[in-house]
Amino acid sequence: MSAQATARRARPAAPPRRMKLIATLALIALVLWSALTIDIEIDRILRLPEGLGLIFYRMFLEKGPLWSYFPEALAGMIESLQIAWVGTIIGAVLSLPLGLVGAKNVSGGFVSNAVRQVLNAIRAVPEILLAVVVFIPIVGIGGTASAYAGTLAIGIHSIGTLGKLTAEVVEGIDPGPVEAARAAGGAPAQVQRWGVLPQVMPEIVAFWLYRFEINIRASAILGVVGAGGVGDALNQAMIFRRFDRAGMIIIVIIVATILIDYVSGTLRRRIIQGAGAKRIHGEEIEEPSFVGAGAGKEGSGSG
Repeated sequence: MSAQATARRARPAAPPRRMKLIATLALIALVLWSALTIDIEIDRILRLPEGLGLIFYRMFLEKGPLWSYFPEALAGMIESLQIAWVGTIIGAVLSLPLGLVGAKNVSGGFVSNAVRQVLNAIRAVPEILLAVVVFIPIVGIGGTASAYAGTLAIGIHSIGTLGKLTAEVVEGIDPGPVEAARAAGGAPAQVQRWGVLPQVMPEIVAFWLYRFEINIRASAILGVVGAGGVGDALNQAMIFRRFDRAGMIIIVIIVATILIDYVSGTLRRRIIQGAGAKRIHGEEIEEPSFVGAGAGKEGSGSG
């Protein structure tokens, strides 16, 4: 039997056309029901491009961005980076043990399911809700207290996401090193250290970097509700109709986000693919020198 015939048999059968039509009609009905329930005004949606164009004109074309406001905008962006970084560290440190315990091949079924539900509950609450409902009332608002609220909200929410991703990575490991560590008489902590972590840490660190990128955007949004960072300055500029300041802040946010995404993406590729990842596609990999030396010795010995 050919490989193509085997692939055809392995491929699942396509759903009947009637089911496709029913699913399409049900999706359209759901969209219409949602639009009618929340009273969407079509004329306001049609005027949206005009409103966006007006805001763009006021920020960047009418007077232009206020370049003298660049130091203040940069200071707010640095504060957002600090909030995102510390929040990511909190999430990474606390999510690693929870992710290990939440993996079914590490702990029992009941324990892993319980930890998974805790992670799901944490992930279900968005950062902005954690900041407004929980941490701003606790630590207060204004000054450094706002930054504390944003940092804690981002850190707690990151635990849920990073813990789930860690558990999924651990469940996909090769069981060979784990069995070897257990056969050598290793304790449970030693099995995790030498059998599990070396396999999963590159991917987990890449997840941490990717989460840092997400947290930068989240920290800018949290500033709008008084949780510190560049979003606070942007909110104040929009409240007082200082569109030139708002334009400068948006430029700083865009440039900083692009640079950090580039650096983080490069680091993630380096961690996952290794140092020689770029050479595989273009350059021919030379044989190690000891191969040729060994061949020469064999030739001289046979001669």
